[in-house]
Amino acid sequence: MGIGLALASALCFGLSDFAAGLAARRVHSTVVVLVGQLFGVTLVTIIALFVAAPHITPAALGWGALSGIGTGLGAAFLFEAMKTGRFSLVVPLSDVAGVAIPVVIGVALLHDKLSWWSWAGFAIAGPAIWLMTSGRGPRTGTTAGAGWALLSGAAFALQYVALAHADAAAGLWPLALNRLVAILTVAPIAVRRERLRMRRSTAALAIASGVLGTSAISAFMLASREQALSVAVVLTSLYPAVTVILGIAVLHERLNRRQLIGLACATATVVLVSL
Repeated sequence: MGIGLALASALCFGLSDFAAGLAARRVHSTVVVLVGQLFGVTLVTIIALFVAAPHITPAALGWGALSGIGTGLGAAFLFEAMKTGRFSLVVPLSDVAGVAIPVVIGVALLHDKLSWWSWAGFAIAGPAIWLMTSGRGPRTGTTAGAGWALLSGAAFALQYVALAHADAAAGLWPLALNRLVAILTVAPIAVRRERLRMRRSTAALAIASGVLGTSAISAFMLASREQALSVAVVLTSLYPAVTVILGIAVLHERLNRRQLIGLACATATVVLVSL
């Protein structure tokens, strides 16, 4: 059951990022996040009503609120990266940062001990980032969107670290607060940058992104309670493969040999660090 939920989470994350990336090429990224999260918070609140929550504490809700800041900013930064860069590169780049930074925090501040698998993953993380972000051209070069992708990874790291501290006894209510705070985080920017008017097709992409993203994080939280956390993280962290495949198949993106090697190294980094 846990493995199936983790795989479903990866699929939903990949589809969510692809839909949001398309929408962000038509309107500002914060608008995409705002619209998506409005529907996402509704969905997760309904789901939370059917998930056991025997002990809801202020601390658990506080961690959920803190994670919401990372969710809102991380999504906005990632969608901005996808607006200018290649889906098949900026999403894996964000994933590397999002997985690696929590591990660094654990080692530096929480005195976590890593296996040699994790250290091997860190050893190839640098070359992976360099290979993926080297290139030329304003839109076709791999440098396009790289900075936003790394910022999104750092913000998503805050999301993961904070959610990991939320007590499981609180059910999905910390996640509901996560979505609400994400809305409050990006709303001032979205309203200031652009009017909340868009075509129906763009709105449909933004809504689909929010619903799929909320479904993904909900499935991950449930999977982590059914399955070993390391297994759930590894399987969920494979979600960039979905976006990469869609970017190549639908948008006809092309990668050179150096970029393909970097993408392979990034995938290996995520798997090894998660282990």
